[in-house]
Parts: sequence; structure tokens; C-alpha cells
Amino acid sequence: MKEAAQTAVADSKVSKIIKSLSELENNIDSLNEKVADIKKTLTSKTETELESLKSQVTQMAIKEAESIISETKAKAEQQSKKIAAEGEAKLANLKSTVESKSNEAVDSVVSSILKP
Repeated sequence: MKEAAQTAVADSKVSKIIKSLSELENNIDSLNEKVADIKKTLTSKTETELESLKSQVTQMAIKEAESIISETKAKAEQQSKKIAAEGEAKLANLKSTVESKSNEAVDSVVSSILKP
């Protein structure tokens, strides 16, 4: 009878251990599912954040490019005005030179014709 009582106690302890192990396995499975869900959530949030950052970087690059283009355009316009002013001055000088030489040429022709 002692053996039967000891066997019953051992069976009871084994049943408790098996039940505890089963509960532990269920808890581990539940935790694995939660970890998988958290991974999905983090992946989704990461992708969303990456898209947002990509958009922000693109906008910053566009603004920087527009700023560079604007500065370059202003410098080019300034240089263009300077070149145009120099061209106008040279043209005026050339016209003046042509007019003075024209008058000299006319005077020279007139004096040549008038000389007998």
C-alpha cells in the first residue's frame, strides 16, 4: 500500500510538472506571438518614418537647389548687366571714333577736290 501511495504522490507531482510545463509552453507561444506582432508594428513604423524622412530630405534638397539656382541667376544677371554696360560704352566710343574719323575723311576728300 505504501508503494501505491508513493506512486500516486509521484503521479500527482508528475502531473503538476507536466501541467506547469504545458502552461509554460503556452506562455512562451503567447510571448512569441506578441513579439511577432511588435516586430510587425516596429517594421511598419520604421517604414513610415523612413518615407517621412525621405520626403523631408527631398524637400530640403529641392530648397537648397532652388537657392543655389537663384544665387547663380542673380550673379549671372549682374554679370550680364556689367557686360552690357561695357559693350554700350565701347559702342559709344566706337561711334565717336567713327564720327571723328568720318569728319576727318570728309575734310580730307574736300581738300583733295578743292586742290587744283
